[in-house]
Amino acid sequence: QMKLVESGGGLVQPGRSLRLSCAASGSIFAVYTMGWYRQAPGKQRELVAHITTTGATNYTDSVKDRFTISRDNVKNTVHLQMNMLKPEDTAVYYCNANLPGTRTVAWGQGTQVTVSS
Repeated sequence: QMKLVESGGGLVQPGRSLRLSCAASGSIFAVYTMGWYRQAPGKQRELVAHITTTGATNYTDSVKDRFTISRDNVKNTVHLQMNMLKPEDTAVYYCNANLPGTRTVAWGQGTQVTVSS
């Protein structure tokens, strides 16, 4: 059973940066596609970015050229570097692990990101 623990959220001014981290344990990290999702108040949870086992990445349009997802298969971590943050990026950010070809999915508990002046 994969366990995910996020960290790195907080309050930041518009235009600044934050780096989220997700530490994984309990399963073979390298075989999972890893992703970051977010959920703003009153909105559905949405995919922000994901990175496959081969390192291929995909981003939702609103964060392209501002956010970067990366993974470290030795340290069993995935990161989300968020630059040029905007108030509309405010949300709870969740780490996700998906085992390709299966219904095996794991979620972290979420970390709050608030972008406000």
